[in-house]
Amino acid sequence: MKKWLFIGALVVGVLLAGAALYSLPLDTGDRSPAQPIAFSHKQHAGDNGIPCLYCHRSAARSAFAGVPAVSVCRECHLYIATGSPEIKKLIGYWNRKEPIPWVKVHVLPDHVYFPHFMHVRASVPCAHCHGNVAEMQRINRTVALKMGWCLDCHREHKASIDCWTCHK
Repeated sequence: MKKWLFIGALVVGVLLAGAALYSLPLDTGDRSPAQPIAFSHKQHAGDNGIPCLYCHRSAARSAFAGVPAVSVCRECHLYIATGSPEIKKLIGYWNRKEPIPWVKVHVLPDHVYFPHFMHVRASVPCAHCHGNVAEMQRINRTVALKMGWCLDCHREHKASIDCWTCHK
């Protein structure tokens, strides 16, 4: 009898854990963290129409989208808005040979594998997961990344829903 109670409790526990994983957000950090430089996606991606992959060059070939090297920003800002206080901060990082300590907005748990390149190759628009950053003065996480949300998208796009597709 004790054996069946144990098995029953184990099954209920596994079901509750599965339901929690399905519905809890994977990313619980600050939705719009302050950045060391007040970078405007609205100005760059929106007003100036700079494509996401120009700055996030790794996204098309790597699991990580990455952030641009200071040199990429400097290429333009040696000539554009040179008097801006934010550009002076940028040039300060360049002169000190320091990377800009950007704060990640989307932080997934270690057990989740999200390969950006596979989503870029599948033509999933960046805005699907990141929101319309072209209208954001300050980046803001617009989607609560939940396992169920990811699975719904995979089903919609007929992508694999095998556990090992996203969990390593």
